[in-house]
Amino acid sequence: MYIVCLDMEGVLVPEIWIAFSEATGIPELRKTTRDEPDYNKLMRFRLNILKEHGLGLKEVQYVIATIDPLPGARKFLDELRSLTQVIILSDTFEQFAAPLMKKLGYPTLFCNSLEVAENGEITDFHMRVEKSKLTTVKALQSIGFETIASGDSYNDLDMIYASKAGFLFKSTEKIKADNPNLQAFEEFDELLTAIKTELVK
Repeated sequence: MYIVCLDMEGVLVPEIWIAFSEATGIPELRKTTRDEPDYNKLMRFRLNILKEHGLGLKEVQYVIATIDPLPGARKFLDELRSLTQVIILSDTFEQFAAPLMKKLGYPTLFCNSLEVAENGEITDFHMRVEKSKLTTVKALQSIGFETIASGDSYNDLDMIYASKAGFLFKSTEKIKADNPNLQAFEEFDELLTAIKTELVK
């Protein structure tokens, strides 16, 4: 039995931090896992920027509420879920994800959590497990599932390579060039066709 494991930001929805950067006019917050492979380093950087500017959870959630899924993402996800089990594996946080999950039809999401002070300051973050995407894929395989994975960033590569089949989607030219053995797609129809092909092998 197959389970498809998908990244969320950059694949199904726009990058939350880029949207927040544009809304606040803070260019430093445009940096994502496409730019920085070390997620812990990236999040510490983000939290420091938020603190410097006096911004907290409420401000981030306000921007997230305005974000819509990428064009075609809901249709793609609905069709894929009619064919097989799907899990969204994301390094985002449960405090961020709820409105996006509603717009995507409430798919299963495995993500992380934030520590928030009474005044709304985001003081820390807690990863569900170390290397959460790779760890989850290996756990699924250990209980008898074959995994197919797709994502766009450095932190997706481990789960893609560990899966029976894996694809880059809407990735950067550098990541694609550094991983020429991985098929890379830009359109949901292309990705869906590639997954369908694997499901019938």
